[in-house]
Amino acid sequence: MWQDEITAAVLSRQEVSRYLRGGGGETARQAAQRVHGYLHELRTTQRYRMYRALQHPLYPILRKIDRRQEHVERAQAAVGAGRRVIYASNHKSHLDYLVQPIVLDDHRVRPPVIAAGINLFGGPLGCLHRHVTGAIPIRREMRDPAYLATLKAYVSEVLRRHDLFLYPEGGRSYSGELKPFKTGLLHAAAQARRADAVVVPVAVAYDFVLEDAVLARQRVKRRQRPFALEVAEMARCAVGYQSRAVVSFGAPIPLGACDPDCRRSMVQLARRLRSEIGRLGKVLPAALVAAAMRPSLGRRELEERIDQLLEILRLTGANLDVRTGREALDAAAEPLAMRGIIVIQGDRHRIRQRGVLRYYSRSIHHLLHDRGRSALTH
Repeated sequence: MWQDEITAAVLSRQEVSRYLRGGGGETARQAAQRVHGYLHELRTTQRYRMYRALQHPLYPILRKIDRRQEHVERAQAAVGAGRRVIYASNHKSHLDYLVQPIVLDDHRVRPPVIAAGINLFGGPLGCLHRHVTGAIPIRREMRDPAYLATLKAYVSEVLRRHDLFLYPEGGRSYSGELKPFKTGLLHAAAQARRADAVVVPVAVAYDFVLEDAVLARQRVKRRQRPFALEVAEMARCAVGYQSRAVVSFGAPIPLGACDPDCRRSMVQLARRLRSEIGRLGKVLPAALVAAAMRPSLGRRELEERIDQLLEILRLTGANLDVRTGREALDAAAEPLAMRGIIVIQGDRHRIRQRGVLRYYSRSIHHLLHDRGRSALTH
């Protein structure tokens, strides 16, 4: 079986085998048991026919989301040319794990294996991730060098057989901002040393993130909560929920140009990906209204502030969904009011949920220059 081949390949790697000898008060047997335990946890299987069939039981959720794509032909071309593809995306919602792979599947792009937080692997959903979708459970806060070496070696070996979808932010953004990218899994991909490997930047944007109020309330992730609790919260948020999800694909970046033995090279790749994904992300009306909003504004003044913001964003090369402040307000004001985020009284627009509004406003902070932010304060 290919999993046994991967296990043998991982254990034979120099960076892993040195931990098998023990040391630091640990016997060789204890060290081997620990590494084998990590490998057993990482094992994943993708069953493509069952994977596609999952869309039917998930229909009650997916019907609430109008899936859109931009430039999926870039992914199609990379796969069609026989490339090994690593998709690197921002991370907005737990729905990302459903929406983005299904967008690929809708366009007959072979499904990648997904690197996902281990909190998603409890209960029945965890079985689906491990045995159907082919997700790899990642312990993001683990600092054990043996675990990190085993994880990187496993990912590197998986890439010999599958494409990979990863989230370099390391988890959802609780503040709404595009977080700094981590290099761990990118480094693991580069260690595969495949001349045919490319990184395809991907950005996902929602009119409204399903769990926006939950994330905005915390703003900073302080501890890992049980996934069952998060699912229950999302189920409550799903009542009346409707949104577009826009998945945008960037031009492939050859991974062979990056040196996995040079930290500077990997950091430069992470920064380049963050910059490109930041520009790829669709700037949707709710984010524009949120960024321009003040405690109380008339419609005319709010339109003018959004128009100023759009002028700044055009200079940054942002991927805009609307051209004018009027279009943005027409599209977003009523849905924002229906979600209880703002209140509309006649001509006046007032803030009701300041934390949620800031969450959406921060989603475009990476695009704004200092001169742009100051321009909006006058």
